[in-house]
Amino acid sequence: MFSTKDLSRRGFLNMGAMAGAGALLSGTGLIRPASAASPLAPIAAEDALIAFGHTGPTSDEGWTWAHDQGMKAVEAAFPGIKTTFVESIPYSADATRIFRQFVSEGANMVFATSSYGDFLYDVAKRAPDVAFYECDGRAPLDNLGNYYVQHWYPSYVAGIAAGAMSASGKLGYIGSFPVPSVYSGTNAFLMGARTVNPEATLQTIIINSWFDPQAATQAGTALLDNGCDVLFGIMDEAGYLQVAQERGAKAVMWNTDLRRYGPDAYITSVMVDFKAFYVEQVRRRLEGTWTPTADLLPLSGGVDRDAWGATVPAEVAAKADMARTKMLTEGWNPFVGEIKDSKGNVKVAAGQAMTEQELYHWNWSVEGVFGLDS
Repeated sequence: MFSTKDLSRRGFLNMGAMAGAGALLSGTGLIRPASAASPLAPIAAEDALIAFGHTGPTSDEGWTWAHDQGMKAVEAAFPGIKTTFVESIPYSADATRIFRQFVSEGANMVFATSSYGDFLYDVAKRAPDVAFYECDGRAPLDNLGNYYVQHWYPSYVAGIAAGAMSASGKLGYIGSFPVPSVYSGTNAFLMGARTVNPEATLQTIIINSWFDPQAATQAGTALLDNGCDVLFGIMDEAGYLQVAQERGAKAVMWNTDLRRYGPDAYITSVMVDFKAFYVEQVRRRLEGTWTPTADLLPLSGGVDRDAWGATVPAEVAAKADMARTKMLTEGWNPFVGEIKDSKGNVKVAAGQAMTEQELYHWNWSVEGVFGLDS
């Protein structure tokens, strides 16, 4: 039986798919899968239909909203182009039906803004003249590329600020599913926090949803009740930020700037921006130069930290931004061993740096993270 724990938006658990496809990583974060695919034929903008399939509502002010802004950027860049979208697509046979409907309507390019696996692959295989992209996909085809963001870097930066602002050293995390994006986010966040507070810990609660304001609120409340004073998470809405605001705690968010829901609690957010990526891929499709790629959008090129919140001390912001500057100007990678997992096993040897592919596929917790590993 299919489960979103095994196939979910920012992370599959079928870790070897991309490696098995012979993907190569470059220093820019771009992954290009081995493919002999020929470019698809050019299309005039007025004859093109670009489709977007979303996991949540475009009004979520989070993940799906950010992708919808990308679609709007495409519309602005190519006047006369036609677009269509379906929101809140379930992880079921209905997804296959919706992606097939895009093709039957004449879509020349389809973006699945979450990972839908076989629900999408089966459609792509039967429509070789249509260009497909899957966000956080793991199995490229001759007409299917994939893309995601290197969110572990801004998570690390935010973690430095969180560690400095936490009085208890107990951080909390509201997670969706036990998938790589959650592992990499929690690990990066705590590793950043431990640079200023070596004894910091991170307690995680998994709510089995990307968009459930009530469950996120309950999880945030439970974490604060347990002594956490800074919250982080990967939700598509502001539920736990509002809890932090009410309780006098702090919070780091995901996707967009949500500070108005908790101006005193807001530290920053892991911000995603797909506009430039979508415009470029559509341009290539129209020109007839498109072939599938796999892209990890880098820091300051699709993902970044938001502007610091009003209550973040200047010295804390400056310390965190020193790390961000090193990442941007020196290509600094903070994920260097020795790194142990939550059971005390050495997973990354001393002096060894984790690659972008290893960070993308991260599926174990570092020491000090609780609630993910059984």
